[in-house]
Amino acid sequence: MNFGLASIALLLCCILLMSLPSCAAELPPNSSGLQRPKSSPAMKQFELERREMVDYQLRDRGIQDERVLTAMSKVPRHQFVGLSWRDFAYSDRPLPIGHQQTISQPYIVAYMTEAAKISTEDKVLEIGTGCGYQAAVLGEIAKQVYSIEIIPQLAARARQTLSQLGYENIEVKTGDGYQGWSEHAPYDAIIVTAAPKHIPQPLIDQLATNGKMVIPVGTWYQDIVVLTKTQERVVKKKTIPVRFVPMIRKSRP
Repeated sequence: MNFGLASIALLLCCILLMSLPSCAAELPPNSSGLQRPKSSPAMKQFELERREMVDYQLRDRGIQDERVLTAMSKVPRHQFVGLSWRDFAYSDRPLPIGHQQTISQPYIVAYMTEAAKISTEDKVLEIGTGCGYQAAVLGEIAKQVYSIEIIPQLAARARQTLSQLGYENIEVKTGDGYQGWSEHAPYDAIIVTAAPKHIPQPLIDQLATNGKMVIPVGTWYQDIVVLTKTQERVVKKKTIPVRFVPMIRKSRP
């Protein structure tokens, strides 16, 4: 009799344990030493973290253009990363977005946007849409943004995210960014978010006179280059060292 009761009790415990929801962490392993917070932040927490990002990561590090700071305060970066990484969306670091690509750290996005000196009437070309975050920041400032992404899955995801967030002045296409987008040239500014070994000539050709291109250049060691195109010449200025994913080119037959 005692044996039967014990067996029934054990069986009930097993059924109860099997019915409990899984508590496995979504965050994949990483080498940064970050620990996942106990619970995902609510929307107000994201807004707080975004304000802190603007104040402490951007203003305190020298970003001064109020249009850029306002844009960074509006764009919900957590919407552009996977669920597993949303708790770290406003940390000052790049995050993986799949296909061996990353979303740039907020400071670099703000730095490149400020360096391009974009006005509200400008037409901007972005090379390397990725998840669409940089395009969204540009879309908050510029009149029109054209963005090219060579990886079809990322381009499709960026289109969906940007559409859901209501960005009607951003157009994304799948293609080889090295060749630019001649259909809509010339551009008042070009921002490149992947590193070529040298500055592609088609992009220089598509840049308007007095326009600026901001581009990381190099292989293992890279620098941001701010290129200004005048009527007489092209002026290139190296600024800060960076580490971007390499620019992918369409394979040639």
